[in-house]
Amino acid sequence: MRVHFIAIGGSAMHNLALALHEKGYAVTGSDDTIFDPSKSRLQKKGLLPEAFGWFPEKINPDLDAVILGMHAKADNPELLKAKELKLIIYSYPEFLYAQSKDKTRVVIGGSHGKTTITSMILHVMHYHEREVDYMVGAQLEGFETMVRLTEDADFMVLEGDEYLSSPIDRRPKFHLYKPNIALLSGIAWDHINVFPTFENYVEQFRIFLDQITKGGAIIYNEEDPAVKKVVEETTNTIKKYPYGTPAYQVQDGTTLLETPEGPMPVEIFGKHNLNNLEGARWICQLMGIDVDDFYEAIASFKGASKRLEKLGETSSAVAYKDFAHSPSKVKATTEAVKDQYPNRHLLACLELHTYSSLNPEFLVEYQGALDAADTAVVFYSPHAVAIKKLDPISKEQIARAFQRDDLIIYTDPSEFKEFLFAQDLGNNALLLMSSGNYGGLDFDEVKELITDSYK
Repeated sequence: MRVHFIAIGGSAMHNLALALHEKGYAVTGSDDTIFDPSKSRLQKKGLLPEAFGWFPEKINPDLDAVILGMHAKADNPELLKAKELKLIIYSYPEFLYAQSKDKTRVVIGGSHGKTTITSMILHVMHYHEREVDYMVGAQLEGFETMVRLTEDADFMVLEGDEYLSSPIDRRPKFHLYKPNIALLSGIAWDHINVFPTFENYVEQFRIFLDQITKGGAIIYNEEDPAVKKVVEETTNTIKKYPYGTPAYQVQDGTTLLETPEGPMPVEIFGKHNLNNLEGARWICQLMGIDVDDFYEAIASFKGASKRLEKLGETSSAVAYKDFAHSPSKVKATTEAVKDQYPNRHLLACLELHTYSSLNPEFLVEYQGALDAADTAVVFYSPHAVAIKKLDPISKEQIARAFQRDDLIIYTDPSEFKEFLFAQDLGNNALLLMSSGNYGGLDFDEVKELITDSYK
């Protein structure tokens, strides 16, 4: 098979390219810019384009397929050439479905938790040496790529993203996988640039449920009212298995999960993560892993990349960074750290960085999101707002949205860094939440800050 990638440098796209190269496909690609780690990983396998840009001459009748990434535009010259030659053009999810249509497809959906749940499942499978194909949205310890495609694996585990499939296919990705087994972790309005109302957003999950194969199964978080409602209302003939947060306790900064064999210490913490764990347990059970084997494996799971990642710790201070940016994730993550360290002062910092979070109409969704923090800080860049061509937002709008009188707000990266490094972090828990980097914050310096606080 000869396959060409238009926009090969993306996180998902370059991992798929590496997986197909490993499978023996002849892979080529183009992009207008590629950053590390994608760049070095493609280069290592001889897949890095010789020059950046779009080259219609790369598109020829000998190609078996073209895979189109979201980074490309609808008028991309290579895409136009592929259409002219009437080549088969796949979106990323369409191609994954084509590769897995003869397998049992397990799709993990939801506004939050899907990367963590998918990672948990793969950790358990890897621990017990069960070979499965997969696509996950984070780099995992022990896994070379975020995508694996083989001829032999019986299962394909897919993280089901509700964002759009490609520039020419406006369907959410998870509508294209047609799962045999599915999970729905939670529904909290997101991607408002695509789904302008909460009702419109929820409708995408109803369609997802309709796409489950007849006689298939849905594992769902019954503690989420929106999830419970859409699952109970679906007329699809599928089996329904509800789950909730398992019993657990926190002792001296360690989370103990209640199991049939008694309390078991786990590496992860927070109610939302324990809830994710229970969903993963149900999925693993349907994939042939019994309860005891699941608990044995999950005890060593340390979390998905960028999810509650520990930056540093001393006897008196600890610092975490997390990918959380939507209101529900920010609230859950902040509460998780406070519950884990109830006797420490929690300094929680949030960067408003995404399209949704910088939208004045959406800002009100953040009310109460940082309430668990002892000190709450919000950082945003007016420059980022301008780049995204959004209406300007003021500090006053942010203060009103969060409904917290003592909220600290910064718009200048250097001033935020100066504030952060002036803090005495003795007996503190520091939490940095963002899908960005606070205008250039060096997280290695934050690690040193924690160490210095101990000296």
